[in-house]
Amino acid sequence: MPASPSTARAINDRLALRLLQQQGPLTAGQLKQLTGLSRPTVADLVERLAAAGLIADVGESDSRRRGPNARLYGIVADRAHLAALDVRTEGVRVLVSDLVGRVLAEASVPIGDDTGTGNAVEQALALVERTVKEAGAERLHTVGIGAPGLIDPATGELRDSTGLPEWHRRLGSALHERLAARVIVENETNLAALAEQRDGAARDRDTFVLLWLGHGTGAAVVLDGALRRGASGGTGEIGFLPVPGTPKLPSATDCGGGFHSLAGAAGIAALAAVHGLTARARGGEPAAAVLVREAVSAVSDGGADRPAAEAFLDVLADRIAVGAASVVAVLDPGCVVLGGEVGQAGGAELARRVAERVERMSPLPVEVRPSTLGGGAVLRGALLTARDGAQDDLFAPRGR
Repeated sequence: MPASPSTARAINDRLALRLLQQQGPLTAGQLKQLTGLSRPTVADLVERLAAAGLIADVGESDSRRRGPNARLYGIVADRAHLAALDVRTEGVRVLVSDLVGRVLAEASVPIGDDTGTGNAVEQALALVERTVKEAGAERLHTVGIGAPGLIDPATGELRDSTGLPEWHRRLGSALHERLAARVIVENETNLAALAEQRDGAARDRDTFVLLWLGHGTGAAVVLDGALRRGASGGTGEIGFLPVPGTPKLPSATDCGGGFHSLAGAAGIAALAAVHGLTARARGGEPAAAVLVREAVSAVSDGGADRPAAEAFLDVLADRIAVGAASVVAVLDPGCVVLGGEVGQAGGAELARRVAERVERMSPLPVEVRPSTLGGGAVLRGALLTARDGAQDDLFAPRGR
């Protein structure tokens, strides 16, 4: 059954808007070429979108060419403002952007373990409000939040967990009430995978697994271009994976004894100490990431610490390969990205060592890549999610 005229117009409008969002300002001729639509159809959609306040004339494509054919059209960036939050157990980072994703302001605040729930929520809310004001935005349309823990697939809310502060669960609803904005909450590792697929190490992959290595451990699974969350939202809770080399088994409420014990920040720091390597957290980067970065540097430079650094990286690669090989055996993703601050710090050197070990452990071919976005992938993924949500709302047909 052919689409009705109004449905066809809506499809064409969304196609044009997506192209403008991805490629920036375009002429009517370029839109015609990229969409395959006729010249009159493109002229009509440009007029409709401009009348709706979604696009505007932003100049000419070439100073040597004049007239209607040279006019560039771009999305009206300040039609909506967005916020992205990276919520960690130790604090919050926030950025505010316009509709095309240009960052206008960014800030962070530490929140200590001894901060009460109400005070912690208020600190986070105040941070967002200050950042919105600094960005010059009147209000927010959509907020994307990345947080550790499980997201209930039925409600989209962060599930209760004895391992996470209560303020994490309350922040989303508090933001919605205070700012009257749409709020989207997503698991931090899932957001990191989205960012790596859009802008990072997995840009050419429809199927891959992101193995998060930061303060904690986690995994995100993308199969055939779709993020997989599981029946309860728990896909990727690899920290609970029982592995050899730990003194106990994990429990339903404690991942100690699981993969987390081997590859989490505390486990990496303890392993480094065994090899005589020490470091402190620096610039928000966990000490584990600093240790790995310095070990890679020592191996590359060939200094006095090289033997200890080599031994440390070898054992660390053994540990990470246990988790990676388990994922490969079950999912056959063809690609594993070592994400988070530790994955980025290890770079190609750590990825190479892990790949060699997984190749010996699994008959399935897999490429192991280092993250290009590191810990910043969560905030980037939260922004992409907020932008997609806002554009889906603003670009939707409204009675045309």
